[in-house]
Amino acid sequence: MVGIIIVSHSVKVAEGIKEIAEQMGKGIVPIVAAGGTDENEIGTSPLKIQAAIESVYSEDGVLLFVDLGSAIMSSEMAIELLNESMQKKVEIVDAPILEGVIAATIQATIVSDIDKIKETAIGAKKMTKRWD
Repeated sequence: MVGIIIVSHSVKVAEGIKEIAEQMGKGIVPIVAAGGTDENEIGTSPLKIQAAIESVYSEDGVLLFVDLGSAIMSSEMAIELLNESMQKKVEIVDAPILEGVIAATIQATIVSDIDKIKETAIGAKKMTKRWD
C-alpha cells in the first residue's frame, strides 16, 4: 500500500490533516504526520521526515505532501538520506496539502497504483469550494 507523509511547519497542522485523512482512509492507508522541527517547534526536520518515510515505506511507494517552500527542501534532503532503492519510490506531490492528502487517501483505498493516486491528489488543485 502507498504510504502518505504530511510535512508541515506545524506539528498541529500535520496532525490535524492526518486525523481527517485517517477518518477518510478507514485506517487502511498508512499515514504519518511529520510536522515541526525535532524539538516540535515551527519548522521542518529532514530526520523526522526520513523516519516517517521509513515507517510507512513499501514497494508500492511513498507520497509526501508539503506546505511551504522549506518543507520541500527538507523533504528533498530526507529523500537523499534514504538508500538508493528507496529513493526511487518516494515522491513529493505538487498538490494542496489538505485537499491533496484527502484525495490521495481516498484513492489509495481503491487502487495501489502510485501514479493514479498522485494524479488524483494533483487534481485537487482544481477543486471548487463554491456551489453556486
